[in-house]
Amino acid sequence: MADRLIASFLKQHAPGVTIRADLELDAGDNRVTVLFGPSGSGKTTILRCLAGLDRPQQGFIRFGEEVWFDAAARIDRPPQQRRLAYVSQDYSLFPHLTVEQNIRFGMDTAGRQPRDRIDTILRMVHLEGMGGRMPTRLSGGERQRVALARALARNPRLILLDEPLAALDLPLRDPMRQELRQFLRSIDVPSVVVTHDRVDALTLGDRMAVLSGGYIRQVGPVPEVFSRPIDLAVAASVGVETVVPGEIVDSSDGLVTVRVGASQIRVAQPSIVARSVFACIRAEDVTLETSPRTEVSARNQLAGRVTSMQPEGAVVRVTVDCGFSLSALITRPACAELGLRENSAITAVVKATAVHLIPRENDT
Repeated sequence: MADRLIASFLKQHAPGVTIRADLELDAGDNRVTVLFGPSGSGKTTILRCLAGLDRPQQGFIRFGEEVWFDAAARIDRPPQQRRLAYVSQDYSLFPHLTVEQNIRFGMDTAGRQPRDRIDTILRMVHLEGMGGRMPTRLSGGERQRVALARALARNPRLILLDEPLAALDLPLRDPMRQELRQFLRSIDVPSVVVTHDRVDALTLGDRMAVLSGGYIRQVGPVPEVFSRPIDLAVAASVGVETVVPGEIVDSSDGLVTVRVGASQIRVAQPSIVARSVFACIRAEDVTLETSPRTEVSARNQLAGRVTSMQPEGAVVRVTVDCGFSLSALITRPACAELGLRENSAITAVVKATAVHLIPRENDT
């Protein structure tokens, strides 16, 4: 059975600035954990504590049978004894060393590694034949792969990546997301990836831990956390566009009716969570149509008017007043086909399963 990382610790930077972490991960099907949150929320601090670069004031970090850190027992293994790989945001390659020399630097016995070991690592990161190049002659994506290769050279039991795509130009990010995802899934090593980018999180992660207010507020499968945030802070962190207060007024057959502003919406909810709730709706779950449909289904069809339109690349963000303010994302061709403009009459369609309710009295 693969070794499991269990970490529960507290790191205080200054009075009133405290980061708490509670994490468990292994090398199973959920091997890639994304640590997600806004800049300054403490993600890198948690990663550095796991790596042994920063020391928490309280708690413990265990990997398998080993104790890497225990404040009460005064145990604090240095980074080199934790046998992990830490890749910083800027990759930290040695500019005066070749690709091969950078990789050899990461090895415990740099001078005695066989040639085929280097070649194997270069193949793993798709850098065959590039061992003699200098970092200045590499693209951003190639430099990232050299950093990964150097990290793998130590046969790590845990990989820590701090904003691994942030240094790349935008055209490189999409292909590198897919490449990094395939790479992390191809090795039987648990990984923690720090990012504040929603697309990075959705692409790279199996599981996701959302950091807000100095501690991890929710951990779960990535799609579940994005679509079912546990509270308002998580909803804000993962970018739920419509979050509005409401009151549950009815419940039957697995559907609850929520009064939101001047409208009512139906929600697929097996049980009432509370009478006073926040209704959360992602913009991509909203469909816009010129008129209501006649077929009966568990869908909400909300008559309204367009109050604003904001182009965002290939899509347009449309805000609709349908008794409350509702955000929708549609493609530019769909916008043109519907003939949308400000003050256009429109019907917003939202499936009952696409609405998520958060109890208001439990929110902090």
